[in-house]
Amino acid sequence: MNAPTPAAIKVDLKGLLDAIAQTTADDSMTNPLSPAQWEVLSSYLLPVVLPAGQVLFSQGATDRTLYLVESGSLSVHYQDEKERLRLAIVGAGSVVGEGAFFSHRARSATVQASAPCKLWSLTAIRFTELTNRQPAIALGLAMAAGAVLAKRLGNRRRRVAAT
Repeated sequence: MNAPTPAAIKVDLKGLLDAIAQTTADDSMTNPLSPAQWEVLSSYLLPVVLPAGQVLFSQGATDRTLYLVESGSLSVHYQDEKERLRLAIVGAGSVVGEGAFFSHRARSATVQASAPCKLWSLTAIRFTELTNRQPAIALGLAMAAGAVLAKRLGNRRRRVAAT
């Protein structure tokens, strides 16, 4: 039996696109791509489903995956020697992981599902492939994620919530 190639698997991003269009959060992502570009991008993304309470990534982790949030909410918290401090709640239509994605540094905070979540992951390797094959799409996505990062850094209260 032949397994389908990744390009042959149809990925439905309608829920993600609806979340991006409907969100009103200050640090939400704007839609940077046309429907045809989203269809191309879909072959580079992998779905991630988290039950409430599951950790997406931990402070100090060194992966650079970027996550687009389709549904649910995620708690962003920082742990030091004394206490655990919640920095932000990130909801549908936004991104997490943008800090490490751009900086090539370890994760600055832990991100945990505070409600069941559906996300779409884009690894650094897949982003590099996207950049080489579809530079306009990669640029649009990078600019949108960079805008989220800039909004978070510009908001004094959420400045440290760039993950």
